[in-house]
Amino acid sequence: MSTNGSKILMNTLLENGVEVCFGNPGTSEMHLVDAISKADNIKAVLGLFEGVVTGAADGYARMAEKPAATLLHLGPGLANGLSNIHNAKRARTPMVNLIGQHALDHLQYEAPLKSDIEGLARPLCHHIQTTTDVNCISRDTAESIAAANSNAGQIASLIIPADMAWSVPSSDTVVKSPAPDHPKASSEVIDNVATALGNGKKTALLLDNKALYGEALRNAGRIAKATGAQLICPTFFSRTERGAGTVPVGRIPYFAEMATEFLKDIEQLILVGGTAPVSFFAYPGKPSWLLSDGTDVVTLSSEIEDSPAALQALAQALECSDGDYEQQAANQLEIPTGELTPEGVAACLNVYIPENAIVMDEGATSALPAYPMTQAAAKHDWLTLTGGSIGQGLPAAMGAAVACPDRKVICLEGDGSAMYTVQALWSIANQNQDMCVVMYVNHSYRILNVEMQRVGVEDPSPAAAEMLELENPQLDWKKLAEGMGVPTTVAKTIEEFEQQFKEAMQTKGPRLIAAMVSKAI
Repeated sequence: MSTNGSKILMNTLLENGVEVCFGNPGTSEMHLVDAISKADNIKAVLGLFEGVVTGAADGYARMAEKPAATLLHLGPGLANGLSNIHNAKRARTPMVNLIGQHALDHLQYEAPLKSDIEGLARPLCHHIQTTTDVNCISRDTAESIAAANSNAGQIASLIIPADMAWSVPSSDTVVKSPAPDHPKASSEVIDNVATALGNGKKTALLLDNKALYGEALRNAGRIAKATGAQLICPTFFSRTERGAGTVPVGRIPYFAEMATEFLKDIEQLILVGGTAPVSFFAYPGKPSWLLSDGTDVVTLSSEIEDSPAALQALAQALECSDGDYEQQAANQLEIPTGELTPEGVAACLNVYIPENAIVMDEGATSALPAYPMTQAAAKHDWLTLTGGSIGQGLPAAMGAAVACPDRKVICLEGDGSAMYTVQALWSIANQNQDMCVVMYVNHSYRILNVEMQRVGVEDPSPAAAEMLELENPQLDWKKLAEGMGVPTTVAKTIEEFEQQFKEAMQTKGPRLIAAMVSKAI
């Protein structure tokens, strides 16, 4: 037989439901590239930087609810992708990283690209495995997929020496992945939380990860309606379903003092799929723990437990009525006129977001008004920067568009953040994705200007200020985006932005609008 290890690996991916591979391969992965190209049902998407590859796999899995594979070149390729692997880990995203390695007999030499791949992977990956026997390549792949699908979503990395990809195993049998492990909250926990919801304390359910969309969110709405509990979510979450007809959920503000004010009256916080809220950073004289002293914290489901199942069991224990939950009413805002501001952009989003759209938000300060002002827009999904490592927006939006090619994707992106993974624009054009990138252009890392003040730095020097500005030279987004194949327009007034965004929502294909915003925070 001539079926080599790389072909067995691809057949194992397909057998276990992995149908997309985002890759940036090198020499050690050429047999894997060949196998992908000859696999009928695996979609291969090229990213021009590994941070694009891992960010896209994150966005894909959030919407597809199953892992994509990444194909990375040795240790440096993995290292280039670690930033968005960090974000994916925080989002509980299932991901299978296929990482090339030198052939086993070549590792004895100090070749330039030799590195400790397992050591690089260890801090951010839940499961790490190196295949050292071609007859085990299908088993190792299946185990990595099972690990990715376990514990509410994990990062799995399979390291594949080049000779394992080109060698021929003794059998072409493909291993079926073992059933993923989905830990569930115990019946005792369900009963205890049901009792706590009846104790008269002012209570909030903090929903995170898979509790924020679909039937899980509707069950949370039924629980809130039956008990009077408030529904809230973290500042940064992997995905939520929102807009007209959905269950409204309050979002904890980003700034610590605003968050403590938001949470101050809560006497009892029930965690559903996440952890208690803390400040994103430490600030002089400001608290890191955001809850009031004396607030009881009760866990319904941990990060690794099946939150949708826990909410369903809790709704049954409380005998909640089917379909009895608050639904967000539609409300179309009036669009102002004049100079383009973040609020003007947000008003246009409220009016023109199409039904069933996907919004990826990495707009930082300029996008702050967008979330509250689109609460009553048409129903849509909203994704955020979960781990705080910027450069996630464009790749995650690209991955979401691969997962849902029939849905309009809108990426709210800051100009500073976009430059971390600007190569994603090429992939968006290459895939001819139905996406509109709203590029907030303020020629600054504006959030860092805010943070410098908040950590107590007074009267920063001109040299310090220059470290946070994008003024010399200014980025030309029309040239940058069109140079990578994305048609681009520039909007300086609300009227211009409204016309351009409306057109983008009514037509298919990639589009970037350079929104020259003023009066941002």
